[in-house]
Amino acid sequence: MEDTTPDPETADRRAIESILKAEHADPFSFLGMHPSAVGSGLVVRAFRPGAVSLAVTRADGPGRWTATRVDDAGFFVAEIPDETQPFVYRLSWESEDGASHGPFADPYSFWTVIGEQDLYYFGEGTHRRAWDKLGAHPEVRGGVPGVSFAVWAPNARRVSAIGDFNFWDGRVNPMRKRVESGIWEIFIPHIGAGQHYKFEIVSQDGHLFAKSDPFAFFSQHGTATASIVHDLDRYRWSDGEWMAARPQADLYRSPVSIYEVHLGSWARVPEDGDRFLTYREFSDRLLDHVVEMGFTHIELMPVSEFPFDGSWGYQVCGYFSPTSRFGGPDEFREFIDRCHQRGIGVILDWVPAHFPKDPHGLGRFDGTALYEHEDPRQGEHTDWGTLIFNYGRAEVRNFLIANALFWLDEYHIDGLRVDAVASMLYLDYSRQEGQWVPNQHGGRENLEAIEFLRRLNEICYEEHPGIMMIAEESTAFRGVSRPVSEGGLGFGFKWNMGWMHDFLSYMAHEPVHRKYHHGEATFAMIYAYHESYMLVLSHDEVVHGKKSLLEKMPGDRWQQFANLRLFLAWMFAHPGKKLLFQGAEVAQSREWDHNQSVDWHLLQFPEHRGIQRLIQDLNRLYVKEPAIHELDHRPEGFEWIDHLDTERSLFSFIRRSHGGGEVVVVVNATPVVRRDFRLGVAAPGYYREIFNSDSDIYGGTNVGNLGGVSSQPVESHWREHSIVIQIPPLATLMLRREN
Repeated sequence: MEDTTPDPETADRRAIESILKAEHADPFSFLGMHPSAVGSGLVVRAFRPGAVSLAVTRADGPGRWTATRVDDAGFFVAEIPDETQPFVYRLSWESEDGASHGPFADPYSFWTVIGEQDLYYFGEGTHRRAWDKLGAHPEVRGGVPGVSFAVWAPNARRVSAIGDFNFWDGRVNPMRKRVESGIWEIFIPHIGAGQHYKFEIVSQDGHLFAKSDPFAFFSQHGTATASIVHDLDRYRWSDGEWMAARPQADLYRSPVSIYEVHLGSWARVPEDGDRFLTYREFSDRLLDHVVEMGFTHIELMPVSEFPFDGSWGYQVCGYFSPTSRFGGPDEFREFIDRCHQRGIGVILDWVPAHFPKDPHGLGRFDGTALYEHEDPRQGEHTDWGTLIFNYGRAEVRNFLIANALFWLDEYHIDGLRVDAVASMLYLDYSRQEGQWVPNQHGGRENLEAIEFLRRLNEICYEEHPGIMMIAEESTAFRGVSRPVSEGGLGFGFKWNMGWMHDFLSYMAHEPVHRKYHHGEATFAMIYAYHESYMLVLSHDEVVHGKKSLLEKMPGDRWQQFANLRLFLAWMFAHPGKKLLFQGAEVAQSREWDHNQSVDWHLLQFPEHRGIQRLIQDLNRLYVKEPAIHELDHRPEGFEWIDHLDTERSLFSFIRRSHGGGEVVVVVNATPVVRRDFRLGVAAPGYYREIFNSDSDIYGGTNVGNLGGVSSQPVESHWREHSIVIQIPPLATLMLRREN
């Protein structure tokens, strides 16, 4: 039989051609140092485009071998006949312009980047620190500094690391595929932090494209979309006291008042081209404002790198990269560090529900539906033009859970507000009949997403006790903020979208008509303890034609401000943690615009300054007064006095603390002053007026109770004791019982 095995020279020529075309299936098996196929020595093969000569030298002693240029494209072969055992070597070459380069270590002389155990855990979906291995990491190997690259692309035909270091030429640094995991890897010596890079990928059908690194720690944004090598180990934290105390925090019994911020529009610098503030500028200006206003936390709308400003950050391409719009990763860490040093927690909006189709992002990452579903009925949000994560895939779950842990660990984030949870829970979310695929039981629940959320919350709370996991969830799904052990999703808190909708609807009615809509303002207490709720007036309510909070209020200008004061004070007295979006504190007149700063100039007007002072005082009272925060999520912390006074649109209730403290709250939703009004109370005592939204310091008429009133043993509202109070118009009143 004829021997069809090609001779070594022919085999080498074919392999060289495949390297030059970047088509070699296993470049590490051919490039670098290997036993010679034609003798007993060694051979070193190297591809250096633009080089005219190349030499191999020993790294640990004398020895130099001149390579033969076997292809004008820059392919060199050095024969080393007098050596039989591999040794550490270096490459030196001369380029066409006469410049000398080296000696440098050869990327193809290094062993694997990722260990077998790491590969196993990632494939299993249980690698909690996957970011330590995947992505780009400056490190030292064999005494040589460089950067290790690793990326998951199991269905790619070829993956190369491309960047500044190889003139973005995908032929130069093709990567090794770890077949068992689908991870590609390479260590490139003599480069470091600051390098711009991407992964060049060839799909199985031969299409070539470049992708940003899913695990990149720093990224460009906008039309430039390269990833940037960053060393996470450089920053030194100074928030040890905060981090040591965090695990002991009981957030359910603590005051939580959150200031929601969109960094791109909180403030601009008009004298400098209307540019963004930097993270360092936020460390001063924003943080000073938050502390002065008395908030306990900042919630940042998504800062993970995103290409389109109009998405407000909710269409993420760089899940491990804080956006470079405002500075670098360490500057963002410094901002968080300084927040903690001043007693302010930091919450991030986090988006595990969907991602955009931008060509450099996660979509069809290796030419296949890798992070998403193949079937658009499962894998695409047609309303948003985005793709849905495939929660049934172990590696995708690992990517997302590791990302959540990354922000909590590497950035000391104190909580994650998980966006668009409802879209994750239901397969038919915003879909018509025939546009979705039922689950295995024929139902509409996304069982894989539900299991993912449960596991996410379990792991995050296990790894970082004292943090907050918050769900933005708008349906009646049961147990969103109940423990997984009790059949819940395991979130700590849930945004109360029903309260927001009902109360804003109620406040929009003219006061004369509110008696017909009384139930809109009392309904929230029917379900108040089904979940651990957070009351929110978020960015979603002041955009897209919904008007600003001030413009939602009816009446003339004075009544609009009075209604707004009434509403904000009512919110702080109502059970539930609090969240306000930027601009609320100045009673912004126009809707929020992500391209414009908050209208800080409004503070020159006394009525706007009054709203700022009101929120400042409410925050301080909320923190100071246990009765209005300790039992937010326990029914014993609330008692109606009268919720049926529809004719006068009056609401009265009691808030209580663990220690027996009581605050009586009275809301008058009409502009009629209620003089000498007798109100039943639970116990005798002196009722000190601790807050009045009609105070003249806020812009009100100053109808009040001269500091407080004493109870009388006169029955009222089915109670043995009562107080006689003056109830101001369009106002919320709070009185603390003192023995």
